[in-house]
Amino acid sequence: MDPNKYSKNANIKPDTPLQTVFSFFKIGLMLLGLVGLAFELFKEDSWVKNGLASLFSSTTSMMFIPVIIFALWFLNRMMSSTGKDTTNKAGDFPMYLMMVVGVYYVYRLATTGGF
Repeated sequence: MDPNKYSKNANIKPDTPLQTVFSFFKIGLMLLGLVGLAFELFKEDSWVKNGLASLFSSTTSMMFIPVIIFALWFLNRMMSSTGKDTTNKAGDFPMYLMMVVGVYYVYRLATTGGF
């Protein structure tokens, strides 16, 4: 057993209280984005339902499903980390995208009073 197995962690500093508050703010925006998208998904005449209905409406449009799956697979490959010890900052893109959606729903909630 290596007596210095934690020496690589000697220079890690804890988060400041401001960083902790900012992290809670980011989580809140992400949760608001998820709740807003859930409301949008289950609404009577939502753009998500209309998009899925148009995707499955004919066999010609269903041919886009493999293209969409390939694009999602390619995005996953791009955003995944390259090695065990390295992290890729492009993996934070979905988090920032959901935060932008959360900001949209906060604006919509403030201006209209609902999702």
